[in-house]
Amino acid sequence: MDRQDSRLWVEMGENLLGEAIQLRRTIHEEPEQGLFNPKTSAKAKAALSGLPLEYREGPSTSGFIAVLKGPANGRTVLLRGDTDALPLTEETGLPFSSRHPGSMHACGHDTHVAMLVGAAKALCAHRDRLAGTVYFMFQPGEEGHHGAREMLKDGIINPLPDAAFALHVTPNVPSGILAGRAGPLLAAADKIKLKITGKGGHASQPHNAVDPIPVACEIVMAMQALVTRRIEAFDPVIMTIARITAGTTNNIIPEVAELEGTIRSFSKVSRANAHEGLKRLVSHIAAAHLCEAELEIEPGFPVTICDERAARLGRKVASELFGEAGWMTMPAPIMGAEDFSYVLNEVPGAMYFLGATPEGGDFRSCCALHSNRVLLDEQAMARGIAMHCAMAERFLSDGWAE
Repeated sequence: MDRQDSRLWVEMGENLLGEAIQLRRTIHEEPEQGLFNPKTSAKAKAALSGLPLEYREGPSTSGFIAVLKGPANGRTVLLRGDTDALPLTEETGLPFSSRHPGSMHACGHDTHVAMLVGAAKALCAHRDRLAGTVYFMFQPGEEGHHGAREMLKDGIINPLPDAAFALHVTPNVPSGILAGRAGPLLAAADKIKLKITGKGGHASQPHNAVDPIPVACEIVMAMQALVTRRIEAFDPVIMTIARITAGTTNNIIPEVAELEGTIRSFSKVSRANAHEGLKRLVSHIAAAHLCEAELEIEPGFPVTICDERAARLGRKVASELFGEAGWMTMPAPIMGAEDFSYVLNEVPGAMYFLGATPEGGDFRSCCALHSNRVLLDEQAMARGIAMHCAMAERFLSDGWAE
């Protein structure tokens, strides 16, 4: 695929942009959370109606795989778009804001669905160019529900494809720019649940009680020392306690303090060191203050690792589509987490970020994903559609060839 050939996909993305925006907005108005997003899946299927696609579905989610077979039965490539929303009440003021308080597409998954549908339409229209098969993966449950893992378990992605790619919009990259890197892109993220049990009493007589609150505070501070003194600086970990619950009023020492948070890491070594270190300090600090501690570390998504060949291919294709300025190599990974990591654990591939800074916004300071005020540049979806199509065609034709 040379620069002239790639122009087809740029034009297709631009031509399909209006339909993509309309679909994105209808999905945005009715966000769904978790592993079952039936309304969103129905909207995607309705938009795909009439195309030469075969469908696969499983019992564990509302997700589905739409399969497009080219005239040649060669390689297989997977393109993924996630479908679920977040537990937020939207405050963007958009005319198509969420109609469901407490649920919002604040991570751009509505745009991911719209771009993947657009890519399916474009690739179906030019099916004769495909030297193999494309899997379009519409996946719910990305926001902490392990939807990709469940779809893999259901067997609907078998046989596994030869490569897998995904796009993720972000307002913190200039609009229309593709960004990526080889190696770790996003972190593993594990959940911390900690219960400290002491002995309740009157606030005027703390010596007759065993106060769990200062113990909880000491553990939080000790976690920071653990990260900076027991974890390799060039294999970093972030530990965050984001929620502390204790007590009922101002003059009663509670019996219990509960803490919740996350551990984020980029390797099995640092992840294991963080887990063991946290267990050690929680146990000993609680014992030193006559408290009991119950610690649960719930394993989350694994590290998202991009194949070096896929990172190079992404840069090459983005540059062919949009010029050298259309690609940005990320200098470092991000401590966010992604369950596309489950797919990339099984199949070589990559995730790329697609800049979607709203018009007039500053990508360095505008509201980030997961904010209930986040805004995205819908025009960037044209480039997302083109990138999906070009990556699929290129890999099916040439594999990992440089």
